[in-house]
Amino acid sequence: MQKTTSIVLNLIIINALVYVAQMIMDKTTGLTNYIALYSYQSENFKPYQLVTHMFAHDPGNFFHILFNMYALWMFGAVLERVWGPKKFLIFYLVCGLAAGIAQMFTMNINGSAVGASGAIMGLLAAFAYLFPDTKFYILPFPFPIKAKFMVAIYAAIDLFGGLHPGAADNIAHFAHLGGMVMGFILVIIWGKTNTKTF
Repeated sequence: MQKTTSIVLNLIIINALVYVAQMIMDKTTGLTNYIALYSYQSENFKPYQLVTHMFAHDPGNFFHILFNMYALWMFGAVLERVWGPKKFLIFYLVCGLAAGIAQMFTMNINGSAVGASGAIMGLLAAFAYLFPDTKFYILPFPFPIKAKFMVAIYAAIDLFGGLHPGAADNIAHFAHLGGMVMGFILVIIWGKTNTKTF
């Protein structure tokens, strides 16, 4: 077990507080409708949603926020120790913004998106770049998979899901890909400009 770092802990707290606020206020004010991200073509779109969507989650799906916060803790705490709090926060927010932009231009005009998944996919990409041979167990595979292969599998799943969405598919595949691509770009640039960090 690893200790939770300061920025990761605060991000988890913020996400949890927003989730509770959604559950309490959705029936009266429809909070989620204001902070979710909409297509740039939608009349419901507001620029601030590029930020707010990454701190909101589906209030009807507890596993959505649970999985995201677990992944944030697992990958984020390691990366925050590598980069320090300030650089980690910048990385997380930039990946989240990139995820929102990617989703905003590819989503259905009547759809909406919430979740920290795009930013977290950026963390996964950076982790796989820095620690490619770290092994994980992920379902349905009964054997450990290295981080570099795990991120490739997730990227392939999201690319296929984004290009061929099912009728009941409510996953923001292009947000995942946007966050992942930005994560790779940032970690590669930072690796070339500041070798001491790595």
